[in-house]
Parts: sequence; C-alpha cells; structure tokens
Amino acid sequence: MTLSLLLFFFILAPSFLIMICIPYLTRKTESFGVSIPEEIFHSTEMKHLRKKYAVAVGLVSLVVTILFIWFGLKSNSDTMLSILLSSIIVGYIIISFFIYLYFHRQVKQRKAKEGWVKNKNQQLSIDLGFRRQKLAFSNLWFIPSFIIAFITAVLSFIYYDTLPDTIPIQYDFSGNITNTADTSYRVILLMPIMQLFHACLFLFINTIITKAKQQIDVDTPQVSAEQNRVFRRRWSGFIVITSYGLTLLFSFIQYSFYQPVEQDFLVSVPLVFSGVIIIAALILSITTGQGGSRVRKEVANNSSYVDRDDDRYWKLGQFYFNKNDPALFLEKRFGIGWTVNMARPLSWIMLLGIILLAIGVPLLLTK
Repeated sequence: MTLSLLLFFFILAPSFLIMICIPYLTRKTESFGVSIPEEIFHSTEMKHLRKKYAVAVGLVSLVVTILFIWFGLKSNSDTMLSILLSSIIVGYIIISFFIYLYFHRQVKQRKAKEGWVKNKNQQLSIDLGFRRQKLAFSNLWFIPSFIIAFITAVLSFIYYDTLPDTIPIQYDFSGNITNTADTSYRVILLMPIMQLFHACLFLFINTIITKAKQQIDVDTPQVSAEQNRVFRRRWSGFIVITSYGLTLLFSFIQYSFYQPVEQDFLVSVPLVFSGVIIIAALILSITTGQGGSRVRKEVANNSSYVDRDDDRYWKLGQFYFNKNDPALFLEKRFGIGWTVNMARPLSWIMLLGIILLAIGVPLLLTK
C-alpha cells in the first residue's frame, strides 16, 4: 500500500471512531437527539441501544475500510481513486445518518410510550453569572494568524520575479502535478487570501463558542455550568491552535512556489496535518464530551425535575427550528459542537456566505 493510502487511512480511522462513539459522548440528558431524564440514560435499555448503534456503525465502517483498501490497491488512476473514495465517504455518511434515524425513532417512541417525563416537573436553569466567566480564549489570539498571512503576501510580492511562468496548484496522491496556472499576482495571492479567510472563519467559530446559548442541567446546575465552561474553553483553545497550524500550512504551500520541495513531502504534510487535527479532535471529544458531560461524572439522583422538553423544535433530533428563540447558536443534540437556529434568517445568510466564500474565492483567484 502506498504512503498516501496509509496517510488517508490514518485520517479515516479516527473519523470512524468518532462516529461510533457519538452516543457515548452526548449529554446524559439527551440520547439520539431526544431529551430524556438522566437516570434513563444510565438504564440497561439505553445502554443496549447505544451498543447496537456502535456495532451497526462499526460494521459499516469496517465495510468502508475494506472497500477503501481494495480500491487503493487495485486502482492505477489517482483521479479515479479520488472519485471512488469520495463516493464511498459520501455513502458512509448517508448510511450512518439513516442508522441514526432508526435509533432516534426508537428512543422517541419509547419516551412517548413509557412517559419518561410525564410525572416530571420541567424547568429551565440559567446561571446569571455564566457570561462573566472566561468561556473562550480572546479573539486577540488570532492576531498571529493574520500576521502570518500578511507576511506570506509580502514575501509573495518580493519573490514574484523569481517565479516560473506556471505554478502547480494541484497534485495527485502520488505527488504528481495535475493542474497548473499561469503566474500572476492573482494566483500568488490565493494562499494569503485563503489564510485570511480561514483566520476569519476560526475567529467566527470562536465567537460562536462564546455567544452560544447557555445550556445547564437542572439536576446539577453548578456542576453542569462548570462542565460547560470547560467544554467551551477547551474547544476554543483547539480552534486557536488549529488556526495557527492551518495558516502555517498555507505558508508552506506558498513556499513551494519559490523553492523546490520534494513532491511526496509536499503531499504528505497536508495529510499528516489533517490526521493530527482529527486525532486531536477525537481525544478532546472523548475526554470532554458534548457540553463537558465527561469532564466530571455525577450519578443522576432521580430528581422530580428535568430539563424543559423542547423536542418539538428539533427536527429529526438534529435540526433546530424555533422562531421564538432569539439564540442563533446552540449545542448539537447528536454530535460534538454547535449548530444554528435554522428558524432565524440570519443563520442561513451566515451559512450561505461562508459556503459561497469557500467556493468562490479559489475560483476567482485561479480562473
């Protein structure tokens, strides 16, 4: 198996593990996108459902891994290999989502049938001092990323006259050049502008971490508030470090325009960087959990109080629609991180803006 296939396997394996572990990383008051009392989360029935999900997704992951290795060994065309691998990954995501929907429906039906919250008092807990704490690292920590982007742009102009007539802008898995562009100021500014775009994107994500809707369990409000603070703080630090790494990666690619770099090395560095980031995200997810649920464990006390049931606002347990909620950002119910209130037009504008910029900037600068 080639080095590039090993590196891609190095990236996919932890990604599969994250998918398998998701039900174990969510808050104890949510399961498969359904709000539940915490004592139900620890029940034998729910443990059995989580295990069945892990086995089902694990089997799909195994099949995808076998297909991945088989196509990697058999294919002689890197272009065809890329298409096949992309198709396999898309198929994996779709199948995993349908597996999730099956278990989401199972939990939802059990909740309605057994009346898990019927005799519980639903409450909403709010910590008025929560926002005064240091929930995330300051946005000033992103200044180095902008400085590196500025330096990369300046050096691009300084060394512009030393560039060849064409610049490689795309490589295959073997390190061979598959696409080039005529040298121009527009082309050499691609990397600095991508650096600026990603620095702004990470800064935006860091702001989301700070501004996202407060979610505190009514059963253990003080512990839950501290868990959530640690959760936000850790992921904010991860975002800052990732921003530095990605900015330096773009600078390295830009450097390859001026100085010869071993092609295998040029292809391997981005793959290794991606693998390190994914593994770091996996470790952070397992050690922290969604909302900080794994930071400090506390056994449910079978209280008569439960968090307010807002399942009606969560479509399929993953998509939040609530016109009456002023919050734009809130925690995911299934997965790690945050999502948006899709009933707010501003959230659609922001998402579409990010997508259009991610697609449009490279096209405008290379055409």
